[in-house]
Amino acid sequence: MRSLFGAPARLLATVMILLSACSQSPTPPQAAAPVAAADTQGHKELELYRQLQQEKSYELAAPIGREIVAKYPQSAAATEVQETLADTSAKAEAIITTRRLERLWSYQSGKESGGEQNTASVYSKDAATQDRVRLVLRRHSTWGQSTYLFGSGKGFECPGACSLNIRFDALPPKRMKAYLPETGEPAIFISDDKAFIERLDAAQTVSIDVVEKGRGARTLVFEVGGFDAAKFPALKKK
Repeated sequence: MRSLFGAPARLLATVMILLSACSQSPTPPQAAAPVAAADTQGHKELELYRQLQQEKSYELAAPIGREIVAKYPQSAAATEVQETLADTSAKAEAIITTRRLERLWSYQSGKESGGEQNTASVYSKDAATQDRVRLVLRRHSTWGQSTYLFGSGKGFECPGACSLNIRFDALPPKRMKAYLPETGEPAIFISDDKAFIERLDAAQTVSIDVVEKGRGARTLVFEVGGFDAAKFPALKKK
């Protein structure tokens, strides 16, 4: 009986042991699965991040890059993004700031009082809307070029010919002559409009000390970094 059944029995026992050992030990694909998953996490987002960078759309690329790093910190995608994310975020912030400053300006062209007119204007940086004053650059075919402040209150104090204390960015203040309009609007004109516009075109902020009727002295601050001289063209000579 041992010669007929001993060998098959031993063979069956060996197979069962091998099968049991295989079922208990992890297979290579299962062991490698977490590594493979980390390599593919954020892959689609990474492709979009790369594309937006190539297109220099940094303001769109930056939030995608931050999302990749936050959601998949151990991934290959996050490792790649971290190499350029700081630079991308800085460029994105610069783009957003530039666009905000550009939107502060308003440009108009058309006929006014029988002549052609181009204007560029920006409001002062005040928390309350009713406190804001407009800085206006104007070119009129009859009146020429003018620079003035236009308020919503009773106007400004300027006995005879006065001077305004004006600062361009962090430069020392400059005294510039000013005068009130004869027609009585709540405005004050800056006499040397040419010099003012030239300095404004290279500045980020302009601060002007004024005295308003019924309100007293205060400093008006204008964010002028978004001024586009091309949108405030000189009038064509006839």
